[in-house]
Amino acid sequence: MATKPMTKTQLVAALAEDMGVDKKAAGTALDAIAALITREVSAGGAVTLPGVGKIYCRERPERMVRNPATGEQFKKEADKVVKMTIAKALKDSVNG
Repeated sequence: MATKPMTKTQLVAALAEDMGVDKKAAGTALDAIAALITREVSAGGAVTLPGVGKIYCRERPERMVRNPATGEQFKKEADKVVKMTIAKALKDSVNG
């Protein structure tokens, strides 16, 4: 298991090598994919990355929460949270 996650620079370099293009083109492609995912999910849609998983937005209802420092309970407003479901192919490749 890796001790540190791959940085964006390392990801761009690996992507450029796999694609056979320069790092600038790979960086542009990665930024475009990230922008596309952000735009689609923030609009309420979902994006499926084949072999990786599905990224989507889920609404959480209004609920009671507790401040751990003071123990005070208060009502937290409804909000949205981004979730990701990992693809079975990726799970299987990690587990054996």
